[in-house]
Amino acid sequence: MSSLTFQNVSYQYDAEPIDIIDNLSFTIEAGSFHSIVGASGCGKSTIFHLINGLLRPKSGSIRIDGAPIGDKKHYCGYMPQKDLLFPWRTVGENLGLPLEIIGGYTKAECKELIADALHNVGLDHCHNKMPHELSGGMRQRAAFARTMLTGSDLLLLDEPFSALDFLTGITMQEWLLEQWEQHKKTIIFITHNVDEALFLSQRIFAVTSTPINQLTTIDIPNGYHHSRESLASPEISALRNDLIQSLRTNVIL
Repeated sequence: MSSLTFQNVSYQYDAEPIDIIDNLSFTIEAGSFHSIVGASGCGKSTIFHLINGLLRPKSGSIRIDGAPIGDKKHYCGYMPQKDLLFPWRTVGENLGLPLEIIGGYTKAECKELIADALHNVGLDHCHNKMPHELSGGMRQRAAFARTMLTGSDLLLLDEPFSALDFLTGITMQEWLLEQWEQHKKTIIFITHNVDEALFLSQRIFAVTSTPINQLTTIDIPNGYHHSRESLASPEISALRNDLIQSLRTNVIL
């Protein structure tokens, strides 16, 4: 399992006059489930792109298990909003991409790992299907299985259920919790959906100001049972109201 630390990290886009991330520090414990919540355009995805190396910080350091991310290989798996399955590849061939990139696997080993990954997400029968033959929820499960095959202990999930219909979305949330409880990966989940964050997370980081110089921390009570019924409890309802009120101060129109 992997822990993550931001230490005094700043980042500025070339076209912007000020930093969007300004001297930001936070820590995420190994094996935990954190959500980052904020209004559209507030900089949530910038944090992800700094973690996965698509962007380099202007200053400060980002560390995995105490070591700079520049010293690490294959330290995180990244799942964006869209599944990004290649339409010309079968589902099985799409899942094989991380193994091809990492290298060192025989064809037999790849076949076994892909089969296990498909079985783990309930898609045993989909190895030879094309992406367009799957439903939205099935495509997201396939994309998650591909992310798992990176072998990384840190998973970055960027609004993976935002394009799904309501019922499919809540089903996928429940499925994701089962996956986390089974594998105990370190998960950082970006969402703008407060109820989704409350249902999934152990801790929520709320972006309540831009530039982001700190994250407002909301700890979900110990003993909280991740269920739809729990969302209606007085304690969670109070957290929900407080979180919505704090986020409304940073809505970018």
